Amino acid sequence: MPKKDLTELKNIGDTVAKCLTDIGITDETELRKIGAANAYKQLSTAQPNQRLPVCYYLYSLEGAIQNIHWSDMSENDKTKLRLAAGLSK
Repeated sequence: MPKKDLTELKNIGDTVAKCLTDIGITDETELRKIGAANAYKQLSTAQPNQRLPVCYYLYSLEGAIQNIHWSDMSENDKTKLRLAAGLSK
């Protein structure tokens, strides 16, 4: 299967794709390998002076991996993601 560019994935626009590329995640395969929670943690570490919006980053990354819009994720899945990323419920 050919590697998909990040912007070809659901929920990933130019801004999020650039942030991911800046931390070394350049395609779908790498995003899947690291997972949404770990990618979010790395993004947060790389941008310590910013609070990254959970819906635009954490949920969007998981939605991209699952090929669904982030708002279609269950509340239970969102809670699990937040906990995996080290965030409060």
